Amino acid sequence: MAMPPPPALPAPQDKPFKDAIALVVNATDTDHQIFSVHETIPVQTPGDVVLLYPEWETASHAPTAGAAELAGLLVEVDGVRSEWVRDPVDMHAFHVDIPEGARAITLDFQFLAPARSHLLRPNMINVPWQRVLLYPAGWYVRDIPVTATLMLPPGLTAFTALAFHDAGNDTLRFDTVTLEQLVDAPVYAGRYTRQVVLDENAAKPVRLDVLADAPEYLAMTQDEVARMKALVAQGLKTFGTPPYRHYDAIVTLSDVLSPDGGGGIEHLEEGENNLPAAYFGNTAQQLNNLDLIAHEFVHAWNGRWRQPADLWSPTFNQPVMGSLLWVYEGQTEFWGRVLAARAGLRDRQQTLDKLALDASIVANRDGRSWKNLQDSTNDAIYMAGHHVAWRDWQRREDYYPEGVLLWLDVDARLRELSHGKRGLDDFAQLFFNAKKNQTRTYTFQDVCEALNTVAPDDWAGFLNRHLRSHQASDAIAGLARAGWKLTYSDVPTATFLQDEKEAGVSNLDGSIGLQVDADGEVQSVQWNGPAFRAGLSPGSRVIGVNGQPFSATLLKAAVQSSAVKPLHLRVGIQGDKRDIVIGYRGSLRYPHLERIAGTPDRLSALLDPR
Repeated sequence: MAMPPPPALPAPQDKPFKDAIALVVNATDTDHQIFSVHETIPVQTPGDVVLLYPEWETASHAPTAGAAELAGLLVEVDGVRSEWVRDPVDMHAFHVDIPEGARAITLDFQFLAPARSHLLRPNMINVPWQRVLLYPAGWYVRDIPVTATLMLPPGLTAFTALAFHDAGNDTLRFDTVTLEQLVDAPVYAGRYTRQVVLDENAAKPVRLDVLADAPEYLAMTQDEVARMKALVAQGLKTFGTPPYRHYDAIVTLSDVLSPDGGGGIEHLEEGENNLPAAYFGNTAQQLNNLDLIAHEFVHAWNGRWRQPADLWSPTFNQPVMGSLLWVYEGQTEFWGRVLAARAGLRDRQQTLDKLALDASIVANRDGRSWKNLQDSTNDAIYMAGHHVAWRDWQRREDYYPEGVLLWLDVDARLRELSHGKRGLDDFAQLFFNAKKNQTRTYTFQDVCEALNTVAPDDWAGFLNRHLRSHQASDAIAGLARAGWKLTYSDVPTATFLQDEKEAGVSNLDGSIGLQVDADGEVQSVQWNGPAFRAGLSPGSRVIGVNGQPFSATLLKAAVQSSAVKPLHLRVGIQGDKRDIVIGYRGSLRYPHLERIAGTPDRLSALLDPR
């Protein structure tokens, strides 16, 4: 017979918390990447007090903050050592017995930052607050006040949305804020920095905070600054009244933090944008990263101000659901593409090429035959931290690229219904404008009702065709509605080539259905494509091409001539060497967008600056 479960942990309640947690974080040990924490928590009630180490992170929408990196935990109650007990079910929960009349719980522990995180370096650090604190169960995090102190390595300049003052000796003291506000505003500090004001509105200023691995990477031309200012201006015109008091677009320029390209994390009053070191020095080589800052800026409205009801949680340890990630992330990705075009970060052709790459990915997801877009919104929860070998068959977070095509279809449909008078900008003003809409959470029905206000239609049916369909034609229907179509040629775009370079592969998905690195190792294989049918899988190695030693150049040339000369490969598969023939007769195929003659061009109207 099964044993009865242990008692449940205290449920979070929206109630006052007496006094403030005092949090002191020492971030000076850059040799070992160890954060040392001293924390004092005022006692609220005696008895079994449960302390939680945050588990669910906003940006990942998943339980990605592991408790394994918390170490050395010592607990004192009013100066007397007290033994803690880890919960038998929840490894992020610690029980402490608090006697009657006790006043304070004192904690000392370390956060052992993973080596590959590079959070602590002599010239640049990042303090993710959710990894350097514990908090008492039983309260909403918005009710718990925290007064934080941070000790930095010498000579660094700090950037954050939090208010603080310099206490001397490279120590920062922050104003008291709620735990929710603290965790939503990580601190970056660097030795080589600059700040550019992008919106001089005294009431709600926007700043670009740049931290670099070396001073030469900080240089920006006047045109680059003008485009960044245009990005903010276009964002405000699109979404209306911002929800932030001020906003810091924090940009790190580092090939250590961003060895494989860029990545970002959203917050209400700041955005984390980790980009290659030469991002501003050579924007022509950054075509795939040019909308990252835009993406995180849009998240201030879509994701942090307004967020799906099932994705909001009162604590950092309560599970969430991502059924509307195609709005939260998918529409944000869409607006990133659009605002980058409106601000001139990408020119019109570069934007079309980026959309062609999106469309090609979406159109060739064979996994849609068994796993629809709606189910892909669960990926963040169960796929986080797991390698996905068969990317197009298993699918992983396709609400990003497919979200772009979904919302392009919505915009085109709105324009179609209104005879060009309305589009998704009208929805954005209605749904995300902080002055017009004070309701923070939303549901699928709320989205449909807002769209119906802009232009009446069966929006539930329209959206569900995208979300539930198993047909690629439904997923890319917005292209035709906008007056464009996906085509292929044997000439890659600059955007495609840069995407290959960032991935470290030759991308032959459009022809023989594989991606292979410079050493011949197969990184991915299209499910049931020519390479798949020939027996190749991720981890296989291409040794020879048509009787000659492998090179990426030789393989591409062989694919290009495969219509007249069969493609023979010498390969290594699971330790065995064999000769195979790839059943493909064609040429190299790379994605492009082309106009559909005689149809309205609704895409160009969308991309025009406001």
